[in-house]
Amino acid sequence: MFTRSPKMRAGALCLAIAGLLSLAGCAKKTAPIDTKASEDAVKAADLEWSKAAAAHDLNGVFSFYASDAVVLPSNKEMLTNKSAVQKSWMDMLTPNVDLSWTPMWVEAAKSGEMVYVVGSYTMTSKAGKGKTVTDHGKYMEVWKKQPNGSWKAIADTWNSDLATGSPILTKKVRG
Repeated sequence: MFTRSPKMRAGALCLAIAGLLSLAGCAKKTAPIDTKASEDAVKAADLEWSKAAAAHDLNGVFSFYASDAVVLPSNKEMLTNKSAVQKSWMDMLTPNVDLSWTPMWVEAAKSGEMVYVVGSYTMTSKAGKGKTVTDHGKYMEVWKKQPNGSWKAIADTWNSDLATGSPILTKKVRG
């Protein structure tokens, strides 16, 4: 019968521990999530989206939405399909309307896959007889990272800061 000495058992134990530590060191480590990069990417995309709206580039505006986006426009019903979203923007962004917005808060989820944006907008319109009407309000968007690495808005809402609501949007809705 073979018996091990205490030195041999200690040596075997040390080898076993060294082997386990070695394997642990080979385990795949996940890189830390860079939420700041997600926030910066979405903030840049949001600013580009605003530029597309200011240029009345409707195709550019539509390109920032995910195909399954939900839009909650001020003083209107929730929009859940692409054609309704496009029609809403075409009705709102007429040649006599100027619209721009600025992100104020941008924050990413810990996973880095979703980001929300809160900001303010300004919309001006030349109403009948050359009168200029201005609306100020706030907006909130939720962006999701797409499989190709791009960012698309999956939820979008806005409303006026004016007590009576947006004079521009209310007129469009009511009549």
